[in-house]
Amino acid sequence: MKEFFEKELFRVNKGIVACPDSLENLESFAKANGGSMDFLLMQMAINYGYKIAIENCEEAYNTNTITE
Repeated sequence: MKEFFEKELFRVNKGIVACPDSLENLESFAKANGGSMDFLLMQMAINYGYKIAIENCEEAYNTNTITE
């Protein structure tokens, strides 16, 4: 499982659209783009959400707190 989590986090960060490191970076980009490049912003948000989901799954797996 550890290899899976590492692979997925690497993949989300090395795609055509890189994943923002933090919510603050995503918000900063959203403010700076002034309404342009909305498709890019949408992809960044999707990647960030996926990254958070992977990290949450990894944490639950590592702490044995996975529930149904």
